[in-house]
Amino acid sequence: MNENTELRKEAKERAEMKLGFYIHLVIYIIINPILISIWYFTGMVSLWIFVPLVGWLIGLLAHYLLTFVFTGRNFLDGMVEREYEKLTRG
Repeated sequence: MNENTELRKEAKERAEMKLGFYIHLVIYIIINPILISIWYFTGMVSLWIFVPLVGWLIGLLAHYLLTFVFTGRNFLDGMVEREYEKLTRG
């Protein structure tokens, strides 16, 4: 495959990952105020609200890290190399 084609494919994958993160973030920003409103208007009796807020935030943080911090093939290639070494050692 042509190097230019390979770079274009990589750029497309990265752009799709970024778009996926931004969609995830927008949905988080839209849904959580609705959940907070439901919690507020039902009397704030229990602290159930923190389960979806914190859980979803952890997922959003993981999505961010995989999209913007651990980018590219270097991270994946390193994991593959470590697994290969483990398998070849027996």
